[in-house]
Amino acid sequence: MTPEVVYKLLAIFATVALGWLAGVRGWLAPPQPRGSRATPAVPGAPPGAASAPAATAPLAPASAPLSPAQVLSDLAFTLFVPALLFRTMVRQDFAQMPWHTLAAYFVPALLYMAAVYLWHRLRRGEQAPACAATLTVAATYGNAVQLGIPISAALFGEAGLALHVALVSLHGLLLLTLATVVAELDISRAERHGSLAQTVRSTVRNSVLHPVTLPVLVGMAWNLTGWGLHPAIDQALAALGAAVVPVCLVLIGLNLAQYGIREHLHGAAALSVLKLLVLPGWVLLIAGAVFGLQGTALAVVVMMGALPVGSNALIFAQRYRVLQPEATAAIVVSTGCFMASAALWLTLLAWWAR
Repeated sequence: MTPEVVYKLLAIFATVALGWLAGVRGWLAPPQPRGSRATPAVPGAPPGAASAPAATAPLAPASAPLSPAQVLSDLAFTLFVPALLFRTMVRQDFAQMPWHTLAAYFVPALLYMAAVYLWHRLRRGEQAPACAATLTVAATYGNAVQLGIPISAALFGEAGLALHVALVSLHGLLLLTLATVVAELDISRAERHGSLAQTVRSTVRNSVLHPVTLPVLVGMAWNLTGWGLHPAIDQALAALGAAVVPVCLVLIGLNLAQYGIREHLHGAAALSVLKLLVLPGWVLLIAGAVFGLQGTALAVVVMMGALPVGSNALIFAQRYRVLQPEATAAIVVSTGCFMASAALWLTLLAWWAR
């Protein structure tokens, strides 16, 4: 592992630690008891009745006070992330994309994503809408920017970095958009309001008018016009997009302070195994044996799959008010194990090349 990657990992943990300290010390609000989820009471329940479980609780009413973590999450999901996605789509040169390499990663990644989603969907049934999609995001979506970019630059040079950036440009578009669609579909089916046609219309509307999907679609449409962005608008969007990483890392620390990690280690370990071992192994098999990738291209797509759980897993969980502590624990555990798993995959890639 290169010093640059080690320093990047240390910087991630330092930022998360500051978020944890802010939560523990109550810098943003009085600290909440560990394990507190601040879910609203069940409507119509008698006084003193237990609140709804976090996995099935509805979105908090407008009058309910929000925790600092929820405020930061909403801000990131409705302002910072859309700015980043829109600018990325507008600036992307689709004519120069390495489509064969992209297909070699996203075909196995999407097949894997579908399998993970169906597994969690069958296990959890109708009782927890959006939970299966949230767990799927945690098991699929990697830290492709803050860790992925320096790793590709340090290990594979400019050629590898160019391939990695191309992967990043479609990472959110494909994975987060698909997860959003299935989450909205699960929610519509669970609510069972109206006919099948009404359910489909509601799913499509909520999937399109969404802080992830809408800026991607609008950015792609803007890209096709060839107009580009005014420098002032481009700089404003760049500034907003740059806030995604530090805000998300602080958010992870805040959630650690609120929920802790010990109670969620088992689930975090399972998600970490899926993300750090199963996904990159599947990508190596399909990209190498089916698509015929070799050398730098194969190494880049495998290491893309081997990245630890990205902070967007927590943002996604916060969006739907489900599994926030589980997503937080998965991010921390997988990032902590990444140095060992990355060394394993680099060794296997060297063996594969022989």
